[in-house]
Amino acid sequence: MKRISILGSTGSIGTQTLDIVRLNDDVSVEALSAHKNIDLLEKQIREFRPKVATIWEEVDAKLLSDRIKDTDTKVCFGMEGLTEAATVEGADIVVTAVVGMIGIEPAIAAIKAKKDIALANKETLVCAGHIIMPLAKKMNINIYPVDSEHSAIFQCLDKNNPIKKILLTASGGPFRGYTKEQLQKVTLEDALKHPNWSMGKKITVDSATMVNKGLEIIEASHLFGVDIDNIEVVIQKESIIHSMVEFKDNGIIAQLGTPDMRLPISYALFYPERRYIADERVDFSKLNSLNFSKPDLDVFEGLRLAITAGKEGGSAPTVLNAANEWAVAKFLKKKIRFIDIPYLIGKALDAHKFTKNPSISDILLLKKWTEEYLERIKI
Repeated sequence: MKRISILGSTGSIGTQTLDIVRLNDDVSVEALSAHKNIDLLEKQIREFRPKVATIWEEVDAKLLSDRIKDTDTKVCFGMEGLTEAATVEGADIVVTAVVGMIGIEPAIAAIKAKKDIALANKETLVCAGHIIMPLAKKMNINIYPVDSEHSAIFQCLDKNNPIKKILLTASGGPFRGYTKEQLQKVTLEDALKHPNWSMGKKITVDSATMVNKGLEIIEASHLFGVDIDNIEVVIQKESIIHSMVEFKDNGIIAQLGTPDMRLPISYALFYPERRYIADERVDFSKLNSLNFSKPDLDVFEGLRLAITAGKEGGSAPTVLNAANEWAVAKFLKKKIRFIDIPYLIGKALDAHKFTKNPSISDILLLKKWTEEYLERIKI
């Protein structure tokens, strides 16, 4: 029996993880967490009967507790609740699918509790990869990537041959081929229309700015021990090739499939076994072509800034990520323009005081500083 805990169970990755659970009768759900979607979390609790369920606000926890008082599920809230869900007794693996830097502390707690990690929270490694990866090695636990690109790389690895280069694919988002002038007219509604993937709002905007791909470069560098200079972004607009690995003999192995997050989720949960997923397959007789191109770093400034921050290391990726979180939240509320997102990221990166090896407390303080700094900028 595979016993799992899901942090972020009401989001896109969380709900698709539960789809995988429904397909397999040898999986039990030990814990669930949500940010604020009480109605869906209650339904999940009644279906999967976890030991622990947690929600962010205390007032919501009290309401949820009253709603499910006929069950045996313990209700928690806040960071303490997330930590309890991440360390719940009996769980073998923790799916970290919360959005943002909030996922760092429970991931560390899970590793210390000797739980394997199915990682869908980029910020965990972007901001704290220099802490997380050595800790995972020390505790002898596995970190299985859930992002489609990182899962693809993981599936292409050859334990007998080190990676020479990672070819990290990107769809290019809804604004592939746009000019700077065209990006100035982008609306929120435009940015939320991803051509290939169905994702949450924040990650959809990140894909549109291509900041998401920059975060993935930093994450891949930590996960696979590859220098950022040896990670190349390739636009593959059909999202059929999910990433590629090049070896020293110049041979390249690619992982292909339909744009379906259930495959990387399932692979992370059951590695090295592949479980059946009923879905549309790639029909090569109908696939007329695969198209490739380079991203324009002058147009997609967020990607350029992310690459630079990744190369600088230290505190730069944390500020990059915190500034992006803040700016995207403002954009989703229509408080700023689409083109203001990379502008604000750049301002924060230029203004922050660089720290070479930030601790977790440093990372949290950097997040707070970034948010306070950006609040003072007039656009």
